[in-house]
Amino acid sequence: MGNFLPSYMRLYESGELHKRRDYLIKRLEECDLCPRQCKVNRLKTVGSCRVGNEIKISEYVLYPGEEPVLKGENGAGGVFFSNCTMRCVYCQNFNFSQLGFGKKISTESLAKIFLKLQNEMKAANLDLVTATPYLPFIFDALIYAIERGFRLPIVWNTSSYESIETLKLMKDVVDIYLADIRYTSNIVSKRYSGVKDYWSNAQLAIKEMYRQIGETFLVDEKSNVLKRGIIIRILVLPNLINQAKEALKFLKYEISEKIHISLMDQYVPVYKAKNYEKLSRYLYKSEYKEVVDYLYKLGFENGWIQTHNLKEGNEVFSTSQ
Repeated sequence: MGNFLPSYMRLYESGELHKRRDYLIKRLEECDLCPRQCKVNRLKTVGSCRVGNEIKISEYVLYPGEEPVLKGENGAGGVFFSNCTMRCVYCQNFNFSQLGFGKKISTESLAKIFLKLQNEMKAANLDLVTATPYLPFIFDALIYAIERGFRLPIVWNTSSYESIETLKLMKDVVDIYLADIRYTSNIVSKRYSGVKDYWSNAQLAIKEMYRQIGETFLVDEKSNVLKRGIIIRILVLPNLINQAKEALKFLKYEISEKIHISLMDQYVPVYKAKNYEKLSRYLYKSEYKEVVDYLYKLGFENGWIQTHNLKEGNEVFSTSQ
């Protein structure tokens, strides 16, 4: 494991990574990178994601809030991109994902951030958050960074609102998929996230991620850091616990009961959530417990559930075996 090389190195050496970058940049002329398929020429204007042909990030940090195998000793190397393909009314990152706050930077500057996270900040990985609209520029920055010694595994931190065609271009570039299942209903996704086809696309996207990675879950024995694998996150929402249960059922019967699941109870009614009755309160412990019980009932073998140490006020993950 000490000699582990990210899969993108093979694509770089063969020239395939360069080809994919060029293809992605060409696709910006009639953008179809996400399921919205707005077909806007993003070289001249912004798409429905509110992104044009410039990189805009909120921040880059050593992020300690990810699952234990993603944060290592120092934290995940989080790069938080501005804007988003979804419009979640309860988004905790609304300042940059919904309101577009952030700083415009060049591709070279993005590459230097990748290198800084690796060389100076000693991040466990490169954790790219809400990054889909920026994929062509990320590939370009990655090539620049590889040529200067970049070797961290890439975490694709996604809502799972992705198109299959775009995900296929990430095969063997992304070694770790950190993917949400928000809802199992297109009607619910339209109401709370402003996309009419979330579940239709998310099911296909997760199947594609699984096709690429399978049940591989490579953890470095020395550092306890994940190098390649999939983690599916389910944020349990108040009054919508059946959505979480349906997500678990989908994973068991259409993916694998060996998949690693992170069942989250940290919902906070921020941003516009107070305007929606069902989402205007915190999650009840009883609601979360019901979903945890269902997870155990379905026989999942790997993952984490959350418990809160009230005295410390922090999150403690425990493996759900």
